[in-house]
Amino acid sequence: MTIEPGKVSSRRVYTGRIIDLDIDTVRFPDGSIGELEMIRHPGASAVVPFLSEPTGEDPQVLLIRQYRYATNSYLYEVPAGRLEPGETPEDCARRELEEETGCRAQRIEALTSIYTTPGFTDEKIHLFAGYGLTTGQVQRDADEFLEVKTMPLTEALAMISRGEIVDGKTIVALLFVAGFRLGT
Repeated sequence: MTIEPGKVSSRRVYTGRIIDLDIDTVRFPDGSIGELEMIRHPGASAVVPFLSEPTGEDPQVLLIRQYRYATNSYLYEVPAGRLEPGETPEDCARRELEEETGCRAQRIEALTSIYTTPGFTDEKIHLFAGYGLTTGQVQRDADEFLEVKTMPLTEALAMISRGEIVDGKTIVALLFVAGFRLGT
């Protein structure tokens, strides 16, 4: 008899604006039962915006420098945000790019999807690259304090190496485009 691991039951202990917290009773692969705290998140999208087609030796990218309370510091990040109900990951990437940078992408290309911290949350971020940027309308949330920074991709990669870019989704997205799309 094979025992399938998975959720036995769940109870919601907190419902918030961004996340929910559940206590799940879980059957583990060895058949034992235990409880896990799980942060539920609707998912998100993030986009590496290229100012021009990345055909040159060192394409320019847009990053944002944003205050993040959880780190009590400013972080360099790619534009990103939470999926709205019924919204596709690509539509979310397009919306967040415009809201945070004021730019629209003529073309969005899927890169990969990642789980941020699967030990305690189901948050999945869909990563994209955006090309053919045109000016749109900035519409930042009240709790977003950020500035748009333009830099060569090689500088962003050097910032990762120096520990100046520490945001996980940004590191993965930039390294993904550098390694798998551009071959740098």
